[in-house]
Formats: sequence, structure tokens, C-alpha cells
Amino acid sequence: MKRLLQRMAEIEDMERGKLCQMPGRQYYNLQAWRNGRNEVRYIPAQEVPQTKKAIEGYQLFCELAEQYADEVVQISRRERESKKREKQARRKKS
Repeated sequence: MKRLLQRMAEIEDMERGKLCQMPGRQYYNLQAWRNGRNEVRYIPAQEVPQTKKAIEGYQLFCELAEQYADEVVQISRRERESKKREKQARRKKS
């Protein structure tokens, strides 16, 4: 779990959304759904490579966060099950 958190912390550049080239234009649209609405930003062509990298960073962060949550859920379930078994064992001894 620490490794997942470390990998998440190492991601330096993140951006939400999808990058779309505008036909016949010198810029791209960066679209992201936030606060119940679609937000759009215009990205100059020269910023596209770093924006794509930032989008990949955000996607990786989300994947790692999902893995971390899965691990925490598994640990929580094991701990609850263990406590349940201990409680049942104490009742049987009584």
C-alpha cells in the first residue's frame, strides 16, 4: 500500500478531461465534466504534448487510487471478519 501512495505522490502533472483537436484551428479543446457541467478550455497546439502527459498522469493517479481503495476494502473486510470470529469464539467458551 505504501508503494501505491508513493507512486501517486510521484505524479507531478495532472489534468482532467479529454483533448480534442478543433478542425481547421490552431488550438485544441480540453473538455472535462466538473460540478455537474462540461468545462472547456482552449489549449494552444504547442501545449498539447504536455497536456496529454498531464491527462495520462491524472488517469494513472485514478487507477492507483482505485487499487489503493481495493486494498483498503480487503483489509477492512478481513479485520471485520477476524473480529467477528473472535467474538463468536468467546461466546462458545462462555
